[in-house]
Amino acid sequence: MIIKTTTLVILSFLILFSCKAQEKHSKMEKVESVLIAKGNLYGSGSEGIVEQNLIISNQKDWNDLLIKMDSINKVSNSFLETNIDFSLFNVIAVFDKVRGSGGYSLNLNIVNDSENILINTTYLSPKGIANAIMTQPFCLVKISKTDLKVIFNSN
Repeated sequence: MIIKTTTLVILSFLILFSCKAQEKHSKMEKVESVLIAKGNLYGSGSEGIVEQNLIISNQKDWNDLLIKMDSINKVSNSFLETNIDFSLFNVIAVFDKVRGSGGYSLNLNIVNDSENILINTTYLSPKGIANAIMTQPFCLVKISKTDLKVIFNSN
C-alpha cells in the first residue's frame, strides 16, 4: 500500500512538472523588430568587425559601429534607418565571419518568454555558383527596450 501511494505521488509530481514545462514553452511570443539593414560588408575584413552578436543601447556605440561599417564602403547609405531613439529601442547587430565567396546571408528570428529574449540566427549558404568575392554577412534590427535578458542562439 505504501509503495502504491509513493508511486502515485511520484507520478502526479512528474505529470505536474511536465505540464508546467510545456506551459512555459508555449508562452513563447514573437518579438516585434524593425529591419534596419541586412546585407554584406565587402572589405575582406578590413572593417575590423569580427563575427559577433551585439546589443547596442546608446548613441555612442551606434555611431562607433556605423563608422566601422562605413570604413571601406559607405554601407549605411542603404540602411532603412540610422536615427535610432535609444530611449525607446535597442539595436541588435549580428555579424557572420568573413566568407571566401558571396551568396552567404543570415536571418534572425526573435522571440521572448517571461524571462528572456531569444535571438535565433540562421546562417544560409549560397545555392549554386557564388561570386568569388569575400563577404561578411550582417543583419541589424531594432527592438523595443526591455529588462529581459537577451540570449543569442545560432543554427
